[in-house]
Amino acid sequence: MMTSLIGFLSLFSALTATSSALSCTKCSSTSSTCSGSSVTCPVGFMCGSVHSRVLGEAVRSENLIRGCTPSSECKLSGTMSITQGRIALGISCCSTDNCTPTLPTVPTKSHNPNGVICQSCVSAQSTWCYTSDTIQCTADENMCLLQGTEIPGLLSTAVRGCATKSLCDLGSHSYTAGGSTIKSTFTCTSSAISAHKVVLTPAILCLLLLKLFL
Repeated sequence: MMTSLIGFLSLFSALTATSSALSCTKCSSTSSTCSGSSVTCPVGFMCGSVHSRVLGEAVRSENLIRGCTPSSECKLSGTMSITQGRIALGISCCSTDNCTPTLPTVPTKSHNPNGVICQSCVSAQSTWCYTSDTIQCTADENMCLLQGTEIPGLLSTAVRGCATKSLCDLGSHSYTAGGSTIKSTFTCTSSAISAHKVVLTPAILCLLLLKLFL
């Protein structure tokens, strides 16, 4: 769990560069507010808040992470499900030095099956995983995804399950943070089981997804 949180904070909240338009507060908490030190953001980044909930039969954990966020990821909301549970997240941003973004809205859960069935697996040692285990997707989680995240020499993880298309539309990213390069890629298909047309799309999510199982 600690490894996944460190990776997530590096990816979303600890990015630095010498040229910048903004300074942003970097912090994390298990409540709706947090405070911390100011960091210098890369050009093209805004001050963002990532609000997430890990869900099982009930809310298992809730987290808020603030820091530098790519402007293209502001106003994102989406969900992902695997056999062990589900994570829902929302991102909000603001554009003045050390501003406080409004608390982003986290999507609610719907249990209505949508006909898509995906494989579901987790790996804490590789950016790839495969299993015969499947999960019935619900609501607007109509994409099957495989995420691989790598911090060379420190972290290599993968997760496979159902996701909303919003998470598949972000694109792959590689960041340098704290002297480490963080690479994260999603590959999404329309269905892993049924004979639908396969559409491949790379995307990024946060390592907080791994809080479900690490």
